[in-house]
Amino acid sequence: MIVALAGGVGAARFLEGFVRVVPQEKVTIIGNVGDDIEIYGLHVSPDLDIVAYTLAGLVDPNKGWGFRGDTFHCQEILCKYGYETWFHIGDRDMATHLYRTQQLRRGSRLSKVTHDLVRSLGLRVKLLPATDDQLTTYVTSRGRRMHFQEYMVKRGTRPRIDRVIFEGAKSTEPADGVLESITRAKGVLVCPSNPIVSIGAVLAVPKIRAALQRAKTKVVAVSPIIGGKTVKGPADKLMKSLGVEPSAFGVAECYRDFLDTIIIDRVDRKLAPKIEALGIKATVTQALMKTMADKVRLARLALSEIES
Repeated sequence: MIVALAGGVGAARFLEGFVRVVPQEKVTIIGNVGDDIEIYGLHVSPDLDIVAYTLAGLVDPNKGWGFRGDTFHCQEILCKYGYETWFHIGDRDMATHLYRTQQLRRGSRLSKVTHDLVRSLGLRVKLLPATDDQLTTYVTSRGRRMHFQEYMVKRGTRPRIDRVIFEGAKSTEPADGVLESITRAKGVLVCPSNPIVSIGAVLAVPKIRAALQRAKTKVVAVSPIIGGKTVKGPADKLMKSLGVEPSAFGVAECYRDFLDTIIIDRVDRKLAPKIEALGIKATVTQALMKTMADKVRLARLALSEIES
């Protein structure tokens, strides 16, 4: 079994290739829930849903989230009723959040609800939230605190961030199966996701990071930063704001206490010696995923690094 730590769009695109190399039933994905938010009274788990929709072949390929061809009629009427509608939820996407919210209110854990949703979408991967406990990512800008989704979606990542807060993290426990999966894994992959707020929120659960530090198997990461920029999302902006070098080296530094190998793009080959001075192997390749063939090739390389 291979365990993957995942955020949203970047992780989902990488995992599209990975499940073509490794059978789905042999893949366990530990997903970020720090971005979860209540919208219109519904519990939304953006990163878990992006991974599930993508692997099920349902995601909107242009946006990287939501359902392909979805409509937004419900949200249009909510806007007429005076709701703020900066967080876009399509009509089919709304069904997922309605189901999740109803099951949570009946007492189900997020991990159980996620399992049921994944199976309903025809997937055989195991998708686990990092925790079933309350964990919320906030950022501060000039002393003003806001939910990460407000910063990301409503404000378009424009504010300069002073601090990232994982509220509730210290008291969270990993969801059932998370620690066991890491302990029993034949390898661990850190997907090309934001190291500050996506993978960072997963690692904020204390026992998860400790389990990775103790892992007897190889831990391999794929850098989401190529040539000092992120392909999608604000990882580079956040890293720079927080004093972390916005580069593949900065990503390696974030994971240096448990990482064995990091896969970096050819444009960053000059960073390899600097990364390896941290005690982390740097493998250079074309890391930009433009086609499915790119995703599969990168997945095969990541698997070979685990097995070497």
